[in-house]
Amino acid sequence: MDLFFHNTIDLKNPAFVFSDEESRHLSKVLRKQPGDLVAVTDGKGLEVHIQIQNISSRKTNGHLVETIVHPAPKHQTHIAIAPTKNNVRLEWFLEKATEIGIHRITPLLCQHSERKVIKHDRLTKILQAALKQSQQFHLPQLDELISFETFVAQQKKGYIAHCNTGEKFDLADIAATEKSNCILIGPEGDFSVDEVTFAEKNNFQSISLGSQRLRTETAALVACHTLSLIHRNI
Repeated sequence: MDLFFHNTIDLKNPAFVFSDEESRHLSKVLRKQPGDLVAVTDGKGLEVHIQIQNISSRKTNGHLVETIVHPAPKHQTHIAIAPTKNNVRLEWFLEKATEIGIHRITPLLCQHSERKVIKHDRLTKILQAALKQSQQFHLPQLDELISFETFVAQQKKGYIAHCNTGEKFDLADIAATEKSNCILIGPEGDFSVDEVTFAEKNNFQSISLGSQRLRTETAALVACHTLSLIHRNI
């Protein structure tokens, strides 16, 4: 069943009206007809099935016929990542991480950051599209851009992936027992030595994601996928 997104779903009102954009998609692309069923999620675990009553490219409405509540995932992954210089690379990561399953993304402003502004609305739409495509019901939380020092100081603990020398642990070995994991991923120029030191003093452990030197978005996705595989088996 095709999945659509709507920020707010009123379960007290069985009448449902689709947005202009999704009305066009239902009518022109999917060519749905009155009587067809589609699923809608609010990204907070709620899934409702809507039977279409009237459909046009300008306005489509229907009637709520079934409600399903999906529990939040038992394990949560939080990636704090320095936005890449090329927007497309960050957008790619957000899309793939949503498909794999991620709880929260925090854009970081670091000493070596080349991108210091993000388009939050555009990135949110990418998350929503990936949620619908992968048939999931919990939209990842996307935070506003925050400085590295402020973010680290707010956290109780976590992991920092970097290429600097020094003792590091393998993510797969130390994150298996945690229900929630926060991982810092640096910019193209990596975290500075001062940033790594600051993180370690604030209860962040240095980790390795393998012997290869990875791009920012690749490192973030490797971390997501590693945790996804670990959590699947515990």
